[in-house]
Amino acid sequence: MLESQINQRSLLTLLSDFGDRDVYVGVMKGIIAQINPLLTVVDLTHQIPPQDIAAARFCLMNAYPYFPDGTVHIAVVDPGVGSKRRAIAVEFSGGFLVGPDNGIFSGVLSQSPAVAAVELTNPKYWRTPEPSRTFHGRDIFAPVGANLANGVPLRQLGQEINPASLVQLDIGQCQETRDGVLGRIQYIDHFGNLISNIPQSYVEGKTWHVQIAGLTIPGCETYSDVEVGEVVALVGSHGWVEIAINGGDAHSKLHINWQDALKVINY
Repeated sequence: MLESQINQRSLLTLLSDFGDRDVYVGVMKGIIAQINPLLTVVDLTHQIPPQDIAAARFCLMNAYPYFPDGTVHIAVVDPGVGSKRRAIAVEFSGGFLVGPDNGIFSGVLSQSPAVAAVELTNPKYWRTPEPSRTFHGRDIFAPVGANLANGVPLRQLGQEINPASLVQLDIGQCQETRDGVLGRIQYIDHFGNLISNIPQSYVEGKTWHVQIAGLTIPGCETYSDVEVGEVVALVGSHGWVEIAINGGDAHSKLHINWQDALKVINY
């Protein structure tokens, strides 16, 4: 196939809290393949902790920049499935977002605002006009995402809504102080690294340390700048200040959790 013939939206990503023990993810891929078996589907992760919208928000926000413009991102962490929460599709400068309107997309949209949004009210693009009350990933989001990737215009998928009405997940904003910045832990990764909401720009080119839970942690450039087993603060590959233990699990050892406060001191 010539490159010029490849549909610009021929790539989809999937993110969920479904895990890999059950068939839920495979079923969604089956629905996508029924619509177009040539679409490329990339699994971002299906290991989001159950119902953890904040973790899903963070992971999607830090993944989308690495995909081509036009990519369709389907994200399903949906504790409100079957309720009155809206099912939505959103266009932004980097592509499209499909999933529940529960704040899961607010991280992406804080960096790349929505161009247009619809509530998914057109059952023509669902798997069935009577979707399950517990599996919108299969019956609504997967088929809608596949149709978007196939070139169906966003506005055919449902009723237009004001992007400003989309649910925002409040994880707190970092705040500048006289000698640094206050923030919170916004995500804990597989290694137990504690990732804050303080961006790299606040520490770049400066000497700094972190204060949290009674600890003072030096700001460094790599994990190996401290001895194995020692605590370190650094900017991770995602561009946020994080707290880690060289060769260890900071979350388990330090008992610091999501939304705990920290302060970066510059000097």
